[in-house]
Amino acid sequence: MMIVGLTGGIASGKSTVSAMIRSKGIPVLCADELARHAVDPGKPAWQKIVRAFGRVILNKDKTINRARLGAVVFVSGTKRKKLNTIVHPEVIRELKKSIGNLKRRGEKAVVLDIPLLFEGKLDRLCDKVIVVYAPETEMKKRLQERNALTASEIKSRIASQMPIGEKRKRADIVIDNSGPLSKTRLQVKKLLHQLK
Repeated sequence: MMIVGLTGGIASGKSTVSAMIRSKGIPVLCADELARHAVDPGKPAWQKIVRAFGRVILNKDKTINRARLGAVVFVSGTKRKKLNTIVHPEVIRELKKSIGNLKRRGEKAVVLDIPLLFEGKLDRLCDKVIVVYAPETEMKKRLQERNALTASEIKSRIASQMPIGEKRKRADIVIDNSGPLSKTRLQVKKLLHQLK
């Protein structure tokens, strides 16, 4: 089974590409989805996060308020690392378990949708790596429109990841998502042909 890593910068369009791939029947394992489940109320990672960052990051139903937690961790590299050391092992465990299940099912390929693929050294799990690219100016514009963040919040979120240019250099395949969606679809279609 071919294991393909899919990554990009924040607001580069990785989720859009991931959805396009998934719609064509190729299994996609999304690290963000696995991370959300890993921190469900009462789970070990949830307990560690609450101990590390306090109950102030919780909603009334005891779920973690991602915006409040983000406001805390994106201003401090130390706090961000602390969160990652809690969540990443859980996500990796679930990824490996899911890959094993798909392999036993006879799938020919799986795509691992992981925002911090290179940062977490998870590219080592992959046969190929796809980077969804958009220029930093475009990513900033999308973040402002999508999340209504301040300029300093945008800067700290982009700075928390490996620069998109560096990710682009390390990719086996680059999908340029700086143009119209139709252009991105054509690139994904070509990619799917390669994967099959």
